[in-house]
Amino acid sequence: QVELVESGGGLVQTGGSLRLSCAASGRTFSRYTMGWFRQAPGKEREFVVGIRRSGISTYAADSLRGRFTCSRDDAKNTVYLEMNRLKPEDTAVYYCAAKVDDFGLGRAVLYDYWGQGTQVTVSS
Repeated sequence: QVELVESGGGLVQTGGSLRLSCAASGRTFSRYTMGWFRQAPGKEREFVVGIRRSGISTYAADSLRGRFTCSRDDAKNTVYLEMNRLKPEDTAVYYCAAKVDDFGLGRAVLYDYWGQGTQVTVSS
């Protein structure tokens, strides 16, 4: 069992930055592939980025890769999402999730554990 707790969300102006954190319980964090998803009002949950146990990340789109950076610190049981040059369309609840293998990073249904989410609001 893994418990995930996100933090770092908030209100920021267009062009600003935020750093989200996702802290995991347990001593086996390094065994999990982690993902970040987001869900805007009235929309489906969408994949943002996944980071494998090796530390290699896969982003949903090149446009996100250029603005977002995902990293992990296994010693701290934490995965991060650094978000820069934020846009109003980035407004959403951001969730982190964990899965036990490296396959299907972009598929929410394949993740085993989810955090409660943290709200990110980008004002225009």
